[in-house]
Amino acid sequence: MVTGGAGFLGAYIIRELVENDFAVRAIHRNRPMPFSLPDAIREKVEWVHCDIRDPLGLEDAMAGVDAVIHGAAKVSFLKKDRRELFSVNIDGTAHVVNAALAMQVPRFIHVSSVAALGRTNGGEVTEEKSWEDSKYNTSYAISKFYGEMEAWRGIGEGLRGVIVNPSTLLGYGDWNHSSCALFRNAWREFPWYTEGINGFVDVTDTAKAIVRLLMSDISGQRFILNGDNWSFRHLFTTMAGEFGKKPPSREATPFLSGIAWRTEKIKSLLNGKPSLLTRESTRVANSSTFFNNSKILRQLPDFHFTPLEETIRVACQAYLHAGQP
Repeated sequence: MVTGGAGFLGAYIIRELVENDFAVRAIHRNRPMPFSLPDAIREKVEWVHCDIRDPLGLEDAMAGVDAVIHGAAKVSFLKKDRRELFSVNIDGTAHVVNAALAMQVPRFIHVSSVAALGRTNGGEVTEEKSWEDSKYNTSYAISKFYGEMEAWRGIGEGLRGVIVNPSTLLGYGDWNHSSCALFRNAWREFPWYTEGINGFVDVTDTAKAIVRLLMSDISGQRFILNGDNWSFRHLFTTMAGEFGKKPPSREATPFLSGIAWRTEKIKSLLNGKPSLLTRESTRVANSSTFFNNSKILRQLPDFHFTPLEETIRVACQAYLHAGQP
């Protein structure tokens, strides 16, 4: 069973599972089916309407399953979403863990985030890093940290589980939601850039790694899933080049970032569309954190991450072909 089956990563996990001959049940809330999932794959999935904050509904949905991949999460950097972030990412995860324990599910994979490890401006993050309070930790990061603690609790209480910590996901999806909005901003010739550095990973690679870990007997470990560490300037310039658009040209220093996110907030209020640029996201964009992916590469010697240039090229072609712009 996959939670968050209608989400960006969930659709790719489902595809990978079906292509590896798994029988898949996926729960979703009130989102439309992901258009990035081919009809031939979607029709092989048993879809169940359920909110991860519904304990009894979760137990019903887990009846007879051999494994749970918990990928449902709320992603937002907006202050108004803080309450829902905590409700979904912490309370929801606690309910999923409790249901898996109650139904004695043999295998459990929790999709966390590198955000749950905390950021170290200028430093390298490995799986051994301990959480530290920092101004660079967003509300999303805090919610994923405490959600991951619920997953560790479940493992401590008997779940045979693995935790994965993907960095920022890149690929083809609905660019009005999640990290797909990075492509939307590049298409719209968003003018601002920073020299801050962050980790990015191909969404298909992430799904493949999760399914590989699902099929293993590994338990009680976490794995960072990160393709490479790039500056935001390099990222947006590469995306703009693939779209045939102007690259960003204004450096958003910490001072100018403060002006930029306030300007974008006013635009968002006027046009009703959420802005990718917020107080929290600009702090992240001006920090530099390097995520080490060596552990998963040692664990899966024949696995490799797609170069980010190729990921971006393929995704941009998909967006253009679909006419999403």
